[in-house]
Amino acid sequence: MSTRKTGASQRKPNASRVQLEARIISAAEKAFALTGYSGTAMETIAEAVGISKQNLIYYFPNKETLYRRVLRKTLDMWLEKMAFTEDPDASATDIITHYIRGKLELSYENPDGSRVFAHELINGAPVLKDYLISHLKPQFEKDVALVRQWTSAGVLRDVSPEHLFFTIWAATQTYADFATQIQLLLGKKKLQKKDFEDAALFLTDMVLHGIVANSP
Repeated sequence: MSTRKTGASQRKPNASRVQLEARIISAAEKAFALTGYSGTAMETIAEAVGISKQNLIYYFPNKETLYRRVLRKTLDMWLEKMAFTEDPDASATDIITHYIRGKLELSYENPDGSRVFAHELINGAPVLKDYLISHLKPQFEKDVALVRQWTSAGVLRDVSPEHLFFTIWAATQTYADFATQIQLLLGKKKLQKKDFEDAALFLTDMVLHGIVANSP
C-alpha cells in the first residue's frame, strides 16, 4: 500500500512551524508598536523570540515581509469586528452597541496591533493603502449604506454615517493607542478589562443618545 501523501498534505505546515511563526509575528508586533518600522531591527525581533537572525530570515526573508504580515494580521482581525452584524433580527441599537464593544475588545486584546496600525496610517499607509482600498473600503461603504437606511426610516437622526464611524474608531482606538495617557490620568499601571467595560457603557450611551431618533 502506498503511503505517499497528497500535494495538499505536503503543503500543510507542521504544528511547530505554525507556532514559531506565531511567536515571531507576536514579537514583531510588540517591537513595531514600540519603535516603529524604521526603528526596529530584525536582530531585536529574533532575540525576543529566542532564535538566531539567520533562523528568523528563514521564515521571513526581510523586515518588510514581516511588517506586512503583522499589518495584515491586525487588519484581518479588525475586518471581523469593523463590520456591522448581518443578523436580520437585530435592531439598529443592538448592531451599533455590538460594533462599539467589538472595537473596544480589539483595543483590549490587541493593543500592540492597534499601535502598529496607527504608525502605518500616520506615515501615509505606504504598505496598507491598496489593502485598505480593496478590503476595508467595500465593507465601510456597505455599513454606511445601512446607516443611511436607518436614517431614511426615521430610526436614527439625520447624521453623517461616515463621521459616525470615524468618531467610533477614534474613541475606541484611543484606549490602545494612547493607553499610557489614560493610565497616568486614572492612576493605574495598566488598564484592566473593567476599564474597557466602563468605556463600552459610556461610549455606547453617548453615541446612541446622540443619534437615535427621539432618544430621551
